[in-house]
Amino acid sequence: MTGRGRLLGGAGLLVALVAGGVLLAYPMKDDKPAPPARVGLATAWPDAQRAELPGNVPDGPIYHPLAFLDARTSIGTAASPEGTHERLVLRAADGSIRELRRRPLSARPEFATMAVSGDDLVWTESVDGGRAEVWTARTGGEGVRRLTRDTGDPVFYGSQWDLVVADGRAWWVAAAKDRKVTEIRSVALSGGAVTVRREPGTWALSAWPWLTDGPGDQTGTRALRSLTDNRELRIETTGTELSTCVPSWCRVLVMTTGGLARIDAMHPDGTARRRIAGSTAGAAITDVAILDRFEILSEATPASDLTGTEGLLVHDLTTNRTVDVSAASAGAFARNGILWWATGDQDSLVWHTLDLRTV
Repeated sequence: MTGRGRLLGGAGLLVALVAGGVLLAYPMKDDKPAPPARVGLATAWPDAQRAELPGNVPDGPIYHPLAFLDARTSIGTAASPEGTHERLVLRAADGSIRELRRRPLSARPEFATMAVSGDDLVWTESVDGGRAEVWTARTGGEGVRRLTRDTGDPVFYGSQWDLVVADGRAWWVAAAKDRKVTEIRSVALSGGAVTVRREPGTWALSAWPWLTDGPGDQTGTRALRSLTDNRELRIETTGTELSTCVPSWCRVLVMTTGGLARIDAMHPDGTARRRIAGSTAGAAITDVAILDRFEILSEATPASDLTGTEGLLVHDLTTNRTVDVSAASAGAFARNGILWWATGDQDSLVWHTLDLRTV
C-alpha cells in the first residue's frame, strides 16, 4: 500500500495465526508450572493512579484516546458536534477539551499513531488515503505545526514504537521500493530535511535504539538490532513457538497440535524463562513488557462470544504475579506507560485508565 501509513495489528495477527493453525505444532514436553494465584487490582496496587472517564467529550461526540499523559489527561479524536470534521483534541483532567487539529470528514482523515516524550507530542495524519504527514505540538497543546510531508511509504504495526521520539528527532519506518529493504526515516523536532537509512530485511522500531525483525509475520522475532552500533541479539525458539521481543523481554506463544498451550516470558537470550499464562489467555496489545515490566493479557470468558468482551490481565514480570484488571474489557491500549481500556457500548462507553508508572 502506498500513501498513508499501513497499519498492521501484531497482536491481532498472532490471534489469527493461532486460530487458523498456521504455525507448525508438535506436542510439548516439560510444561512449566503455573504462575502464582491472581490478585485483584485494588489489592495489588492500591496506590496506583486510576480513573474512569466518560466515553464522550462535553460537546457530545464519542472520544477515542490516542495517548494519555496521566490517568486523566489525554490526546485523542472526536468528531465535531455538527458531524462535519474529525478533531484531534487535548482532553484535560477536568474533562474540558482543546482542539489541536481538524480535518473534514469528507476527506476521510486518519490520525494513525502518536508518541509522547517529555513535553513533546508527535503524531501522523493523512487524508483521502494520501501520504502521511508528521505533526508536533507541546503537551499543553501549544506550538502545533507540521514537521514534514516527506514520510515515504510509512508502515505502522499498531505498536507504541510505530513513531519514536529520541535524540531530538521523530523516527518511523517506511517500505522501500525494494521490498527486501526497510527505510528508517527521521526528522528533527525543530524541522528540516528527513534523513533516510536503509536496512536490509523487514524491520520495525522497538525501544530506542533498537529495531525488531519480522514484524507482523508468522515467524515472530528472530533478531533485534541496535541503530547506534549495529549490535544484534539473536532469538532462539523452536518450531512450536512464536516469539515477540523487545530488548528486555520476549513474549513466547507455545503451541501444540491442539492450538495454544501457554504463554511464556523470557529475556531475548533465553534466560529467566517462565510461564505467565495458560491456553485461555492471549496478548491484549501488540507491545511486549510495557515499562520493561508489565505484560498485558486478555482472557476469554464464557460470555465472550456473546458480549464481545474479554477479561483484562496484567502480569508483573518483576513479581511474577498476575493482576485482574477488568472482567469485561471491550479493547485495551497502552502508550507512555499508561494502560487504558473500554467498557460498555456506544450508548454507555466508559474509558478506564491505569497509570503503570505509579504502581
